[in-house]
Amino acid sequence: MHHSRLCALLIDCNTADLEPAGRFWAEALGRPVDPDHPGSRGSYLMLRTPPDEPIVQIQRVTHASRVHIDIETDDIPAEVARLEKLGAKVVDRLQRWVVMQAPTGQRFCVVRIQRPGFPKNANRWD
Repeated sequence: MHHSRLCALLIDCNTADLEPAGRFWAEALGRPVDPDHPGSRGSYLMLRTPPDEPIVQIQRVTHASRVHIDIETDDIPAEVARLEKLGAKVVDRLQRWVVMQAPTGQRFCVVRIQRPGFPKNANRWD
């Protein structure tokens, strides 16, 4: 048995300067950039979101700009196996997360628990 839930919305930006992208998305979504968040570092800027909302992170990337989601779980291998049964494919297994591709083509990540209160609002999978 394990749990999983929507964790984060990641806005991938192919840009040399992440600050303007952060300002745009902060204004567009009504959530200020949180420069003091531990996740705001290097190629990442976090927006300040309430604990019961998904994380919003602006991420500098070298691939095409896009938006992807993260699914957080207390058991990454079990969640990956569940999603593979639904038709998703593993693209890359990294040290702390797994990149997957849905049968419809979208990429997403399966990550360890990121937000407080887990497993509140999470699905329980047997």
